[in-house]
Amino acid sequence: MEDEPDNMVLVLLRRIDAKIDRIESDVHDIKIRLSAVETQIGVINTRLDRIEERLSRVERRQDLVSP
Repeated sequence: MEDEPDNMVLVLLRRIDAKIDRIESDVHDIKIRLSAVETQIGVINTRLDRIEERLSRVERRQDLVSP
């Protein structure tokens, strides 16, 4: 009878350990995906900056803004 509580504790600790392993794996996947999102945002910002520069040039050529 004395072994049952110890065994139950070990069972629960193993379950907790397995859940922590899954959480760790999920966090790793999230970090990878977040890095990809950050990279894409950087690309988008670069493209927007170039579009803004091109638009400024067009506006100056059309005399829509003062130089």
